[in-house]
Amino acid sequence: MGEDSKQLGESIMKSCNVIEEQEEERDPESNSLNQPLLKRNRTLSSTPLALVGAKVSYIESLDYEINENELFKQDWRSRSRVQILQYIFLKWLLAFLVGLLTGLIATLINLAIENIAGYKILAVVDYIHQERYLAGFLYFCGFNFVLTLVASVLCVCFAPTAAGPGIPEIKAYLNGVDTPNMYGPTTLIVKIIGSIGAVAAGLDLGKEGPLVHIGSCIASILGQGGTDKYQIKWRWLRYFNNDRDRRDLITCGASSGVCAAFRAPVGGVLFSLEEVATWWRSSLLWRTFFSTAVVVVVLKGFIQLCNSGKCGHFGQGGLIIFDVSNVTVSYQLMDIIPVTIIGILGGVLGSLYNHLLHKVLRLYNLINQKGRIHKLLLSLAVAIFTSVCQYGLPFLAKCTPCDPSLPESVCPTNGRSGNFKQFNCPKGHYNDLATLLLTTNDDAVRNIFSSNTPHEFYTSSLLIFFVLYCILGLITFGIAVPSGLFLPIILMGSGYGRLLGMFMGPHTNIDQGLFAVLGAASLMAGSMRMTVSLCVIFLELTNNLLLLPITMFVLLIAKTVGDSFNRSIYEIILDLKGLPFLEAAPERWMRNLTVGELVDVKPAVVTLHGVEKVAHIVDVLRNTTHNGFPVVDEGLALPTGVTNGATEVHGLILRTHLIQALKKKWFLKEKRRTEDWEVREKFTWVELAERETNIEEVAVNREEMEMFVDLHPLTNTTPYTVLESVSVAKAMVLFRQVGLRHLLVLPKYQASGVTPVIGILTRQDLLAHNILAVFPNLAKSNGRENKKGRSH
Repeated sequence: MGEDSKQLGESIMKSCNVIEEQEEERDPESNSLNQPLLKRNRTLSSTPLALVGAKVSYIESLDYEINENELFKQDWRSRSRVQILQYIFLKWLLAFLVGLLTGLIATLINLAIENIAGYKILAVVDYIHQERYLAGFLYFCGFNFVLTLVASVLCVCFAPTAAGPGIPEIKAYLNGVDTPNMYGPTTLIVKIIGSIGAVAAGLDLGKEGPLVHIGSCIASILGQGGTDKYQIKWRWLRYFNNDRDRRDLITCGASSGVCAAFRAPVGGVLFSLEEVATWWRSSLLWRTFFSTAVVVVVLKGFIQLCNSGKCGHFGQGGLIIFDVSNVTVSYQLMDIIPVTIIGILGGVLGSLYNHLLHKVLRLYNLINQKGRIHKLLLSLAVAIFTSVCQYGLPFLAKCTPCDPSLPESVCPTNGRSGNFKQFNCPKGHYNDLATLLLTTNDDAVRNIFSSNTPHEFYTSSLLIFFVLYCILGLITFGIAVPSGLFLPIILMGSGYGRLLGMFMGPHTNIDQGLFAVLGAASLMAGSMRMTVSLCVIFLELTNNLLLLPITMFVLLIAKTVGDSFNRSIYEIILDLKGLPFLEAAPERWMRNLTVGELVDVKPAVVTLHGVEKVAHIVDVLRNTTHNGFPVVDEGLALPTGVTNGATEVHGLILRTHLIQALKKKWFLKEKRRTEDWEVREKFTWVELAERETNIEEVAVNREEMEMFVDLHPLTNTTPYTVLESVSVAKAMVLFRQVGLRHLLVLPKYQASGVTPVIGILTRQDLLAHNILAVFPNLAKSNGRENKKGRSH
């Protein structure tokens, strides 16, 4: 068996090396396929690669910029009032459908999880009551093993991009990065089924991140009118066949997912605004708020239905994650000291968690590269370890007699829900550690958040709970199942928060349940570095405005402390995956570098003439990987009528549009410009939105190679341009805020015979580590300047 696995590993490595050699032959400036991180090259023209799902994929940018060519202008002028109203109505209709479907699927996921986990735990409790401990252990481990196996097999074999939370990829997409295969129907189905299996198996992960990804998948499929893979399209959605409108819909989907996870509509909108969205405007704010409002209505309807007992084991508490509305809030001015301690602890522990998780994920990348079997074995090993701990550790806790003031129906708890699980204890006693471990994750959070229970948990039990979930939180995230980071962080934070509440009990009026809530909030801020959206989410969960001031204080302290150590967990994952994400603020040393200096270290720009020969276009497309080409016209007459050989930058044409022209045989026998009616007969603006990028599928014969193509009608005549003297920092801010894919660099001085476009900047060119690979002294010189400034 060992020799077989060794041979399998050697064959995988050989195949990876062969692929690498082939890619280097095709494009010598491509990155190594052995590294998930972006390689630092000598030039700025490398092809970006990223670890998406289970493989290294080529990454392209999205066309968020409006392509103002002749077809677009004609369509915009010819739209009637009815068509404009139809477009606006469809926007709101799609926002409604995104919220409705996200709410329905979220309810379905929770119904399935609560019932599957409920039957599992009830069966285990029956075994324990019969003192058949070994049979109960085997049943518990076997059940969790099967559920994890189903979730992991689906992710490994059918949709690798469904593993993990999906939030970093959504964040990259809304930043302008086209993450492959992230929003297809297969990913959606695997995400739903995998989330049910993984969460019901009791793994230390949540369904919040997957719900955000599910909402985004729904929005993407609705926005593109179906799926390209199976050629399913709805013509009435042709208006949304572009990256800009799809971006807005995916923003609505992400907000709806957060709302479905926490039942927090305003928090969902703010989460998208603060964490995932790069582009924002007031009309998008209204539509995302409308989507989250629809989600809340759907959830409220199912809550009323489930409270009537028609949902099986579901409906015994809050819908979708937890309900802490009964937490009492009472504090004084002196309580600011323990609140400050919680914030500092949250920042320190959150940054430490990010650091350790970064190490674990790098190790998991090495394991996952060995093949599918290793991914499955890793997931199953984590599932078995989790099951053994959840079942075995409660036997270490001692039994506690029930409070005589509590009714017998409340303590001990024999069923699935409740704060006083009997487990292996005699009648009238309960096991506090079983209350936290042998239950669903949602119930565990609900139990540890419970207020007015100062003597329910022992210190030793809370310490075991905290240490266990710190370990599980590190080893569970990164396995090949859909997983979210919110719930593991909440469990860890609530553990140390409740422990601190027990130690500070004699010196404060704050309830231990409230300490648990503040601990969870502080660790989330310390790890994810979110403040406003987290504050509103916890406010909507607790339904208590009195909690607002101390929650704000805790979040601000935790984020400030965490930022002094490292980056947020989502930024770390983006870096590990190699996704070319543009940060909001440029580095200080970028102001010492101009875009002209950047384009000087790039290969010469490839330009096309307004009327170009077919052979030259085919040659350019086959021998370059560029996605945009400047279109120039030479020998033009100036407006004064004097012909002096002037050169005009007509605009920028995309690779996809060139391929469309070749596929449709948009050829001319003589070199001339076409009329507007000729273009409208051959092309529609809907067709130009299709992402056709494979030149190998285009067949052009020898006779057609000698013909010409008029590129003027297909060219974006209003591309964004900057002078070569502009700083890289300023160009980066423009690039990110406008959502560009290409930025033309023009010479500061126009002289006869000088090319009118000296270069094109792309996302890859503006990444800080790529620039430093070419200009390594920039950061050092900036550091010396800072030292001089401080000394003066």
